[in-house]
Order: sequence, then C-alpha cells, then structure tokens
Amino acid sequence: MAQILVRRLDEAVVEGLKRQARANGRSLEAEVRRILEEAAQAPKVDWETARKMADEFARSLGRTFDDSTEIIRAFRDGKRDAA
Repeated sequence: MAQILVRRLDEAVVEGLKRQARANGRSLEAEVRRILEEAAQAPKVDWETARKMADEFARSLGRTFDDSTEIIRAFRDGKRDAA
C-alpha cells in the first residue's frame, strides 16, 4: 500500500476531520482514507453532461427555464423593458 504525507494543513481542517472521524466512529486515518477513496472514485462529469442532467432534473420536477441570454444582453445594452 502507498502512503501520502500532506504538509501544511490548516489546524482548523485537521480539527474538522477529527470531529468528522469521531462522529463516524473511525480513526482520523480511516476517515481521511475514506474521503480520499471516495474522491478518487467519484465519476467525473463534463459541463455538457452536467447541463443535460440538470435540465432532466428540472423537467422531472415540472420546472423549465428559458434561456436568459437575450434578456441579459438587452438589460446590459440599456433596453430594460426587453423582458
């Protein structure tokens, strides 16, 4: 198994990790290992996929939103009544 040494961690971060470890019934080492394992295995999503997922989620809630690009441009150009 590999080992990692992390230097210059803020003490508040370490204390927060210790509290989290205690709350989860783990040692600090086991808690940090779990966090790192989850982060390394988390699926990576590109912006296009994330936008599609967000749109699908909004539709599933019955919510849709118009593209506000033209409204923002009109507002920026001083045509505030364009909306």
